Amino acid sequence: MDGDRGLGSTEFAAAEKELVAEVLAGRVERFYELVKPCERLVFITAQEILQNEADAEEVAQEAVLKAFRNLRLFRGESKFSTWLYRITVNEARMRLRKRREVSLDELMEADGAEETTYAPLQLADWREIPGQALEQRELQTQLAAAVASLPDNYREVLVLRDINGLSIAETAEALSLSLPNVKTRLLRARLMLRDSFIAQCSGSTRGAVGKGRK
Repeated sequence: MDGDRGLGSTEFAAAEKELVAEVLAGRVERFYELVKPCERLVFITAQEILQNEADAEEVAQEAVLKAFRNLRLFRGESKFSTWLYRITVNEARMRLRKRREVSLDELMEADGAEETTYAPLQLADWREIPGQALEQRELQTQLAAAVASLPDNYREVLVLRDINGLSIAETAEALSLSLPNVKTRLLRARLMLRDSFIAQCSGSTRGAVGKGRK
């Protein structure tokens, strides 16, 4: 995912630190080697949060530029990609704040305040949805709509963990959340996504049946 396939974690970390050192020493052209492995996922992260391709492109560019300008602040305690995802999420949140004209605090629930009245529908388990069905364009569209319907705080966790493939620890670091908080949000996000997706599929099926009767 982040360019570390084929390398041990220690070797990858050492190679990444060497790249960072070279960029800071003046070889700025090597910065793209840091960004390239996670460039696509940076855009996907922005897109899934903002639900707007033009805004996502701008945010992705702003995040990369900010990472370059602040590279000296990268301490190497995590992967560069995780650090860049955190910058991307923050930039996307600021864009949402400007778009919705609400404060940043209102976009995210306070850490630990996870009380909710949400109760998942008693429907078939997510794993029972045929994997091949998800390859159909219509169902892919419905799945994307289900992801978009999630509240921002749950969607962010789902995008980083399930779509971008970050670990729980990396997701927690990127979002500045505790591990239990990430696990809680992820579970609820998956349940909400399942229920929303199944509801959309059911509605689509009913619509198709109705058209067939006319």
